[in-house]
Amino acid sequence: MSLDRARQLEMFRRMLRIRLFEEALIAHYPVGHLSIGQEGAIAGACMALRDDDYVTGTHRSHGHPIGKGAEIAPLMAEIFGKRTGICKGLGGSMHLTDTKLGLICESAIVGGGFPLATGAGLSAQVRGSDQVSLCFFGDGAVNQGTFSESVNMGAVWKLPVIYFCENNGYAVTTPVEKSHGQPEIARRADGYGIPGVVVDGQDAEAVHAVTLEAVERARAGEGPTLIEAKTYRFDEHSNRLAIPIEYRSKEEIEHHRKERDPITLYRAVLQARDLLSEVEAIEEEVRKTIDDAVEFAKASPEPEMSDLWDSMYVNPIGAPVGGEGL
Repeated sequence: MSLDRARQLEMFRRMLRIRLFEEALIAHYPVGHLSIGQEGAIAGACMALRDDDYVTGTHRSHGHPIGKGAEIAPLMAEIFGKRTGICKGLGGSMHLTDTKLGLICESAIVGGGFPLATGAGLSAQVRGSDQVSLCFFGDGAVNQGTFSESVNMGAVWKLPVIYFCENNGYAVTTPVEKSHGQPEIARRADGYGIPGVVVDGQDAEAVHAVTLEAVERARAGEGPTLIEAKTYRFDEHSNRLAIPIEYRSKEEIEHHRKERDPITLYRAVLQARDLLSEVEAIEEEVRKTIDDAVEFAKASPEPEMSDLWDSMYVNPIGAPVGGEGL
């Protein structure tokens, strides 16, 4: 899975799709928990995986399916709450999934993906497949008990799991150094006897390299790796959330926007490799893809009440679980 010319361009395409997808949401269907600024970490990690490898996401997960290669129009329709959405409009912004691409789920629960990703790794081990499971999570989730329990289990049983921390520096408004006794998250790997790796999350190729190494290690039966990608979110925790305090300076945000934008940085890399014409073609293509997805979502039908039954478990006699009359 080395990054030849075609895969370099594909990585740029996926990063730009994430950015323009979320910018379209801001313009047409306001929704929070955006990952603008974190595209390098997402695309770099996902492109180290195969289609049949598993991924669990977070509440900030619009980018993860796109990074894994999911189709744009059904994702857009899902967030618009339409029947043509990838989950028929019943999942929404924080519950996107695509089992065809190994996307188990996203979770609005902080730390909710750890047990699921670990279970997926156990499943692959028991079945004797060489699939791996990659668990995305934020720096705030590291303080959840599910982190310790899951990583320890993965380490003891040498499960094929990559625990991938998108460390954007803040859990809503709380900086890492004020909420972590050990703010260097990768060092927590020492307590479980697994490798802990720090990488510049704004450098997509660097992220790809360390993730690919972790994937190869997992496929070989050598167990998990904890990756800490140092990244940054350009927007607020949620665009719909009014933050009553100034917890980071405007100068800090502007520095990252101007100097540390992963898309701008990677575009410059590709331009230096004489790929500017291909990059410009991708930019035009992605803009059209996003515009078409918005129109598709707008024109799509709303879910019907009957769709609710398709997503419920029923008992053997056909009555919905939960009691009579439901």
